Amino acid sequence: MDHYRSCMMVLALVALSGCISHPQTAEEFRKAVPGAMTAKVETFEVDRPFNQVASTFEKMGPNCLSKTIKMTEHTKTSHHVVVTTYKPTVLVTGKKAELHLQFHHDQGVVGVSKEPQGGYYLLVADAQPVTQTKTRIDLYRPSMGHGVLIQAVKNWATGENIGCPDLTK
Repeated sequence: MDHYRSCMMVLALVALSGCISHPQTAEEFRKAVPGAMTAKVETFEVDRPFNQVASTFEKMGPNCLSKTIKMTEHTKTSHHVVVTTYKPTVLVTGKKAELHLQFHHDQGVVGVSKEPQGGYYLLVADAQPVTQTKTRIDLYRPSMGHGVLIQAVKNWATGENIGCPDLTK
């Protein structure tokens, strides 16, 4: 159940200071990620106008990421079910577009710290115009797992292969 383990690693990544404390806002998540062992910031530019990137985030984020997923793991000695709800948020101003993805375990995982309203932060993507035709993306993301999600967000930014990720992978 790689998805389950990846989610647990993300929870561990945000327990940054030795005691278990998770970022309660996207801004706290942005500040925490650079010092986390299982997360990283990736910055790149795309040859696409800012308004197009923002529009794609607005369309694809809610359409693709508002999901509840049930994962089941069977072993010889156990049966484990995890139900996870994902909550995307897109905020757009004239100078910045933000895509936040949060998750909440509805079943199968015991919470050990205060969970932010909407769930734990998994990913934050910030887009800002560089020129009329270029946009800078700052992607705050897990460094392990969630590859299809990360690739989907990158594709939304570039405008190539726009589609929804399979959040079970």
